Amino acid sequence: MKFIDPRIDFAFKKIFGSESAKDLLVSFLESLLGLEGDRRIAELTILDPFLAPKIRELKYSILDVKCRDHRGVDYIVEMQVQKVAAFLKRIQYNAAKAYAHQIDRGEEYPKLNQVIAITITDFVLFDGFNHCVSRHESRETITGHSYLQEILLFFVELPKFVKPLENLDDLLDKWIYFIKYAGSLQEVPEKLSTAPFRHAFEMAMVANMTAEELEMYDKAGIAIADARGAVEQAREEGAQKGRQDEAASMLTRQLQRRFGDLPSWASQKIADAELSTLEEWSLRILDAPTLESVLAEPS
Repeated sequence: MKFIDPRIDFAFKKIFGSESAKDLLVSFLESLLGLEGDRRIAELTILDPFLAPKIRELKYSILDVKCRDHRGVDYIVEMQVQKVAAFLKRIQYNAAKAYAHQIDRGEEYPKLNQVIAITITDFVLFDGFNHCVSRHESRETITGHSYLQEILLFFVELPKFVKPLENLDDLLDKWIYFIKYAGSLQEVPEKLSTAPFRHAFEMAMVANMTAEELEMYDKAGIAIADARGAVEQAREEGAQKGRQDEAASMLTRQLQRRFGDLPSWASQKIADAELSTLEEWSLRILDAPTLESVLAEPS
């Protein structure tokens, strides 16, 4: 058997954002938020049902799952593979927008309901702690009491989850394991062979996807690979530029000690030179009799 990778936003939306799989989303939310007794989710309405044709242009779409429970609480659940600029600001903006858009006029404030934003990241977001699940809320700074809980933010950082399959303790552990590893599994582990995970693996089976869904999944995977490749290339180019700038600065200092202040043509030539050329010029300084001979084009 082969399963789609829930860490890919399209796959996550397919598994948790489908009307036919609301039981999976309910189970995940209840385990993450610790909802028990009368606080459990009796009914869930998916506000943006998964429809492949709606999200053909993956590059320009944010694939999150929006839902509302029977108490009127809104949930925004998002899987994020690649860290982007102002990521935390975007998360807070989306949550605040969802909160404000519940009403049309200020006098309707009593109608506002709680918004809970849940973000799952395939990268480390917070360096100050090692636990993979964190909850963020507003607190009064002296007493530590929380009076403002209309907008809550939950984060699940997958790289921080390191429990092996045999040590999974509870339902939340199993859901995080499923999200992190399902795409690499060849069969359903015995520990995840009960409900609701049987249904989750059925939703994730490649064999159960339509041709259109497979095409969208492949495109999503390619988009992620391209984004990661672009980041890696930018890092390599930045490192190369840093080495080039350092070599140019060192060569300039060496030439100034040997020949005094450099004319503008020499400074410009150094600034435009490739790293290999700068290194060759540096080797000529001791033997070349003139500045011109040092900065002659490489042979």
